[in-house]
Amino acid sequence: MKVLLDTCVLYPTVMRQMLLGVAAQGAFQPRWSARILEEWARAARKLGPGGEAQARAEAAQASQDWPDAVVHWPPSLEARLWLPDPGDTHVLAAAIAGHCDVIITQNRADFPRHILAEEGLARADADGFLHGIWQANPQFVQPAAWAVLEDARRLSGQDWQMRALLKKARLPRLARALQDLGAP
Repeated sequence: MKVLLDTCVLYPTVMRQMLLGVAAQGAFQPRWSARILEEWARAARKLGPGGEAQARAEAAQASQDWPDAVVHWPPSLEARLWLPDPGDTHVLAAAIAGHCDVIITQNRADFPRHILAEEGLARADADGFLHGIWQANPQFVQPAAWAVLEDARRLSGQDWQMRALLKKARLPRLARALQDLGAP
């Protein structure tokens, strides 16, 4: 399954780490565009002077780890598309060009299901998507969750618990499902 990751699911660190960690386990193939990566870098400016540079480094690493993830399309594709927010048509174009099955986004209103269905696409939010994968194949999610938890503990110096970390990352259903997950 090929999945287009919108900027809003790449920018939050824990959400991105969970999605890419689950992809690394073989659950799906991630896709994005150069413009999505650029939006991620610009959004990270909010973190302070080093935020954008860090995001660019993380985006470069993601592109290196997933060399087939970046998709391109002719201008004519984007020109024929319509979404309620014209600034999001590039996301739809990327999903079509990447032969994706689903767009993962937190922006439900910007991607009406009936419009996506006309292009053979579905829409899901990160929490619902990851929770669904966990329900069907927990072996794809559990190693990624542990890696993200250990990374958060190492980087923050705090003793994060799985549920609190995932809930803070706007993954509440997954947080509940994994709250009692024992150590690997």
